[in-house]
Amino acid sequence: MTLARSRAIKRALDRVRKDCDQIARRGSDPVSMVHRYTTHHDQEIVALVASSVAFGNVKAILAKLEDALARLGPSPAATADDQLGTFAAMHGWFHRVYRGEDIARLVIGARRVQRASGSLGARFAADLDAAGDLKEGLARFCDALREAGGFARSTTKRRGPMHLLPDPRAGSANKRLFLFLRWMIRPADGVDLGLWPQIDPSVLLVPVDTHIHKLAQNLGLCTRKDVSFKTSEEITFHLRKFDAADPVKYDFSLCHMGMLQRCPSRRDEARCEGCGVKPVCRHWAPRA
Repeated sequence: MTLARSRAIKRALDRVRKDCDQIARRGSDPVSMVHRYTTHHDQEIVALVASSVAFGNVKAILAKLEDALARLGPSPAATADDQLGTFAAMHGWFHRVYRGEDIARLVIGARRVQRASGSLGARFAADLDAAGDLKEGLARFCDALREAGGFARSTTKRRGPMHLLPDPRAGSANKRLFLFLRWMIRPADGVDLGLWPQIDPSVLLVPVDTHIHKLAQNLGLCTRKDVSFKTSEEITFHLRKFDAADPVKYDFSLCHMGMLQRCPSRRDEARCEGCGVKPVCRHWAPRA
C-alpha cells in the first residue's frame, strides 16, 4: 500500500467515525444494555453476557437480552450471588444454541471471579501480564470464568456452553470476546465504557464480523478469506498504522456503516450510494 493510499484510507475512516451518530446507533447495539447499569460490577457482568450472545439477527439479540436481563433483576451481580436463584431465574430462556443454564453459569462464574479478584478487569489485567500476549491472557481469563461457573465440570454435549465462552487458543476470530474487551478497555466515548483503564487500548484486536471483514477486504486491509484470529491480527496491524495507541476506535462506526449499507462487495450504484469509504474502495478505485 502506497503512502498516498494509506493517507486516503485514514481520511475516509476518520470521516466515517466523525459522521457516525454514535448515541443514535448505540440504541441498536447490544452495548446499549450495558449503559443502563451504574455499578462497575453490574456493567462488567452485563457486558460479558451481552457480548457473548451477540451473533445473528440484531433484533433477536436485543429481544433475548431484554428477557435475560429482566430475569436477572436490577442487579445481575447481586442475583449471581445466589446460585440456585440464578438458575431458577434463567430456566426456560433460550437463544439459538444457548440455554438459560449457560447464561446462569456465565454470570455465576463472572461474579465469583469478581469477588476473588475485585473485578473482572483486575483478573484480566493479571492474566494478560502473566501471559505476556493477548491470546494467552484472554485464554487464561476464559479458563477462570469457565472453572468458576462450572463449565469445566459440565457433562453436556451441547454446542452452546463452549460457543458461549470459547477458547482463544483454538484460533477462531473471537469476535464476541474482542467486542467485550473493546467495551471495557477503550476510553469512554458514549459507546465504549473505559472501565479498565489499567489496560492499554493498543493491545486490542478488532472484532471481525462479516461487515468488518468485507470492508477490510475492500480497503486492502485484509487478504485472508477466512474469519479467524489471524484475520483480526492482520486487520488490526493495518489499523495501527492509522492510530497505534487506539487501533480499534474505528470498529463501531465501520460496523454500523456496514450494517446500514449492506455492502455488496462489488460496484452497485444504489447500495454503494452514501458509503463513507466508497472513494477508497477497491471496487470503485481499482487503480489505487
